[in-house]
Amino acid sequence: MFWTGRMSAPVVSVIIPTYNCADYIAQTLEGIFHQTFQDLEVIVVDDGSTDRTREIVAGYSRVCLISQQNAGVCAARNRGIREAKGRFICLIDHDDYWFPDKLARQIEAMDIYPDSGVIYTDFTLWFPEQGVFPEVWSLHKPVAGNPVDPDYSGWIYHQLLLDCWVLTSTALFRSTVFQDCGGFDEALPYSEDWELWLRICRKYQFTKLRYASTLYRQHPQQGNRKVRAVDYRTRLLTQASRQWGLCSQDNRCISSQRFKKQLASYHADFGFHHLKAGNMGTATRALLQAWLIDPLHLKYPCYVVAGWVGWRPAW
Repeated sequence: MFWTGRMSAPVVSVIIPTYNCADYIAQTLEGIFHQTFQDLEVIVVDDGSTDRTREIVAGYSRVCLISQQNAGVCAARNRGIREAKGRFICLIDHDDYWFPDKLARQIEAMDIYPDSGVIYTDFTLWFPEQGVFPEVWSLHKPVAGNPVDPDYSGWIYHQLLLDCWVLTSTALFRSTVFQDCGGFDEALPYSEDWELWLRICRKYQFTKLRYASTLYRQHPQQGNRKVRAVDYRTRLLTQASRQWGLCSQDNRCISSQRFKKQLASYHADFGFHHLKAGNMGTATRALLQAWLIDPLHLKYPCYVVAGWVGWRPAW
């Protein structure tokens, strides 16, 4: 562990779980150290990297570097949360980037919305152009004030039954959130963030600021591009709806029909990924499950037939 001590607790603890990210970790750190709000500590939890990641991070004197054997991103995040001393906690993935006003705006919003446990924002997808990521300044779109998106603020459980609207790298949490709700489920390899947000939103309100604070880097090594044997999304949403229903605490709800259509689309998406990979058994079961949930969507069984005669999705 490398650490430069400080006399008092920071306002914000920034936690970065990392694994073999030598190509991007320095840029992520630079975005943090260029924040206009600087009463913070930076904790990097290296999850057993085998490249130069640890060496690069160790070159930053303001960083607390914690090294552990490879245990997965959830374990790394939880380790950082346990070590954090700040009143607020931010998590940023090791390849994303924050615009300079991100923390300042969120700290201000925490004062304005004291009932919120989480302040989060929009984000910008960061795609490479001819193999090179555009300069960060070219993607920054300043927004005056701190406009709030009311549809995705307050008690948002019902919205989180439709999609995982909260990108981890955009969120600022009160540290009490993790004390009350626990951390990431280390048994989950996918949708672990979504699972935690569903637990948190049963106890805390969220506030969404309507501007993009974060660049969400897109590249082939991302976890959401992997074809997985288990459909964690539909399992998670089915369990949540059975446990808590379809309504938030303020009686905002989604209809059963809308929930079923969305659930069916996730089953179908899972099936398409396996169809493209040539896993016909898994693809067939997922697409037929989608049809059982949404029987009026007659394309689902058609995709099964087409798959067995050789058709594959283009994406």
